[in-house]
Amino acid sequence: MVPHLPNLQHRCAGNFFLMAGPCVVESEALCMDIAAHLAQLSGKLKIPYIFKASYRKANRSRGDSFSGIGDEAALEILRKVRRAFNVPVVTDIHSPAEAQLAATYDIDVLQIPAFLCRQTDLLTAAAQTGKVVNIKKGQFLAPESMRFAVDKVRQHNPHVMLTERGTQFGYHDLVVDFRGIAEMKQTGVPVVLDVTHSLQQPNQQSGVAGGRPDMIETLARAGIAVGVDGLFLETHPRPAEARSDGANMLPLAAMERLLERLLPLHHAAANPCGG
Repeated sequence: MVPHLPNLQHRCAGNFFLMAGPCVVESEALCMDIAAHLAQLSGKLKIPYIFKASYRKANRSRGDSFSGIGDEAALEILRKVRRAFNVPVVTDIHSPAEAQLAATYDIDVLQIPAFLCRQTDLLTAAAQTGKVVNIKKGQFLAPESMRFAVDKVRQHNPHVMLTERGTQFGYHDLVVDFRGIAEMKQTGVPVVLDVTHSLQQPNQQSGVAGGRPDMIETLARAGIAVGVDGLFLETHPRPAEARSDGANMLPLAAMERLLERLLPLHHAAANPCGG
C-alpha cells in the first residue's frame, strides 16, 4: 500500500516506497545533493520516493545539541527540494501551531514523533491540514494501541500511515518486534519500518545517541520479508560529520547497493509462488 500523494512517482511499479534523507536540514546544498542522488536512484529503480528531513529537532537530550538553522529557512529549503525534484517531502512537527506552519510551506507529509504519538491536539491539528499524517509508534506503546492514534486522525482525514521505530529495551537499546508490523497493518493504513532509528542506542552518557549502522541491511531485509509497505532511512554523504543522529545513518553512497539487494526480496515476498 502506497500513501495518497499525487506527486509520488512510480506508484504503480509494485515496489515498496522509500522515505529517506538527512536527519535534519543542515543546509540547502546538502539537501539538494542528497535529494538529487536519491531522486535519480529512485527513478532508476522505480521506487516511489519521499524526501525526508526535519526542519527542527525538538527532542534532543543536551541543550547544546544542534536543533536546526531556523524554522522558516529550513521549511523553505524543503519547499525548494519539492519543486526542484518533483518529489513529496516529509518533516516532523511538534505542536498544533507547527502543523499549520509546515502546511503553508507545501509539506506533503506531517510526521508525528514517537514520543508525541498520543498527543490528541497534535494529531488533530495535523489531520485538519488535509496533509498525509505519518505517526511514529511510541517506543513505549504496544503496536495494537496505535489503532487509537489512527482513529484520531481518521476523524478528520483518511490519509494516515504508521511507522515502527523500535521498542525500548532497557535504557540503552531498542528492539523491533516484527509481529507489530502485522498488528499495525490490520488498521488498513500503510506501515513503514524506520530502519535507522530502530538501530539507535539511546541515553548514552555523552547525551548523544549511538547506533548500529552495520545492522541496517539486516533490519531492512527483515522488514521487507514481513511485508512493510515502506522503508524509512536516514542517510548522509558523510555520517560522521552529520549534525544529528550520524551514529545510525547509512552512508549515501551505500544506498544503491542496499536498495538493489532489497528489491528481489520484496518481489519474492509479494509473490511467494512466483505469480
